[in-house]
Amino acid sequence: MPVDYSGTWNLVSNVNFEGYMVALGIDIVTRKIAALLKPQKVIEQDGECFTIMTSTTLRNYECSFKIGEEYREVTTGMDNRTCQTVVTWENDKLVCVQKGKKKNRGTYL
Repeated sequence: MPVDYSGTWNLVSNVNFEGYMVALGIDIVTRKIAALLKPQKVIEQDGECFTIMTSTTLRNYECSFKIGEEYREVTTGMDNRTCQTVVTWENDKLVCVQKGKKKNRGTYL
């Protein structure tokens, strides 16, 4: 386990978020609202098990996972997608790959 990410994290900036949301097929109204939000993430890490709580002034979202184990994720309250998600370590980064209606979707923390 390279890094302990436990703590509270605040979004400082994002790059090409609009393009990312377009690629996900998110409607224009949701994109405009999401672009204005500055989410805060609270990460609780216990070894290879994570719980990540994302909160904004509009909505909250929570997910829990174990590194390397695929799980069914429903992004209720965010963009309402259902996908199979797996999170792995890549050096000191967490890499999240989601399989659903759109190919090659994923995020880095």
